[in-house]
Amino acid sequence: MHPIQKIPSPSIQEATSTASKKMSDRDAKSLKRSCQQFEGIFIQSMFKAMRKTIPDGGFFEKKDTAHEIYQDMLDLEISNEMARRQSIGLADQMYRQMEKYLTGSEKK
Repeated sequence: MHPIQKIPSPSIQEATSTASKKMSDRDAKSLKRSCQQFEGIFIQSMFKAMRKTIPDGGFFEKKDTAHEIYQDMLDLEISNEMARRQSIGLADQMYRQMEKYLTGSEKK
């Protein structure tokens, strides 16, 4: 027997399962991040809806465009941090629901 033939080589199935696992891990991280981003957008839309219920006036009498832009940017950052750190649970539920559809997942 030739010495090269003695070297064990991984089967195509093993190589494919390893590639699927790497793809699956990357997909899972991407899905988790997407779910958190969606939760951030949801929280931001809740903030906008809550702000509409507050009557005009108060400390900031005049609401100009700059104030609205700043308020939207602040709401965006707060909502993204809430989704990332304190999560209201929406991202987790979405992730659990969709993770079974990832390719290579055994949780189907």
